[in-house]
Amino acid sequence: MTALPLAVGANAVRDAVRRLGAIRPGPYRVVSCYLKLEPRDKTRGKYLIKMKNRIRGALAELERQPLERAARDQVAADLERIRRYFEQPGELPHARGVALFACAAIRLFDVIPLPHVYRSRLAVEPVPLIRELVALEQEFGTILVAACDRTGARFFEVTAFDVAELPGLRAAASRTGKFHGQRQAKRGGVLAGGFGEHNYHMRIREEKHRHYANVADHIYQIHTQRPLAGLVVAGIGVDAAALVPHLHTYLHDLVLGVVKLNPKKASAPLVREAALLLRDQRERAWEQAHAEAVKEGLGSGWAVNGIDPTLKALIRGQVRTLLADGHDDDPRIDDAVEEALRQRAQVDVLYDDAARRAVEGLAALLRFRR
Repeated sequence: MTALPLAVGANAVRDAVRRLGAIRPGPYRVVSCYLKLEPRDKTRGKYLIKMKNRIRGALAELERQPLERAARDQVAADLERIRRYFEQPGELPHARGVALFACAAIRLFDVIPLPHVYRSRLAVEPVPLIRELVALEQEFGTILVAACDRTGARFFEVTAFDVAELPGLRAAASRTGKFHGQRQAKRGGVLAGGFGEHNYHMRIREEKHRHYANVADHIYQIHTQRPLAGLVVAGIGVDAAALVPHLHTYLHDLVLGVVKLNPKKASAPLVREAALLLRDQRERAWEQAHAEAVKEGLGSGWAVNGIDPTLKALIRGQVRTLLADGHDDDPRIDDAVEEALRQRAQVDVLYDDAARRAVEGLAALLRFRR
């Protein structure tokens, strides 16, 4: 078995994609499995129930296919091995998803941790289904995490398979001790003096604003060099969001959210998990927006709703964005996701309850009308 560790490097995944992509059809079948392992999927073993159902469906479909007995037995053995693997939670990667490819005939059993899976699905085909792996890196893009406090800033680059710390910034030096001025005297019942302490605190405040402005400018420079798909701001207490007002206008729409992390102690895995959580929350908002777009587009012919109309639109190459109900087990939805990936259409699998109610299994926003 080949198992890649959590937060695998992009190069390791690309190597796996090249290896899997080099497999050619032969007298065997390859099982491709994508499984969601987010917290809600692990509740009461939901992921295992889904996978067992898909394995049963694959075995039933296998009996209807004109395969040689040896190939049929090989697939059944591969499915049983996959079932046993998922029945051992300790063997699962600590990731939000996993891709698994199995074929005993060519000694294949690859497990690849993923930060995101469209929907749990399983397929038996002549070759591995790797389009989701390829699309994931391109769709995920780069999320920058800026962890700041008054004394400095650390920057982390989070991609689909990597997290790397970039060079940081330090704030301009300042006296950090508490102001100790002369004791104020009372004049007519009112405290006199205190201007030295006031000036000290004003200077500290101005230095902090200059520092956050420098951090914001640094983020903008990073964005101009390699466009960001998202931005996460991190810090301590009430100052966690202090950077946001200083950000360039172009960057505000990229902000996924603010998290409370100690910039001096934050580890790369902790930063990555925070970024993935905020990205997941933003996806729920995207789902709602796409579902609303389908409602608006139906009347004008720029959208279709329902499994059959959407499949017809896919056949005609009309689909710009495919919307799929993440909880509907109709096998045609899995086929539609794979076909949409083949056509390089955007795929949005809906898990938000309100968004799901607007979609009848499948829906699509169209590239052109007929």
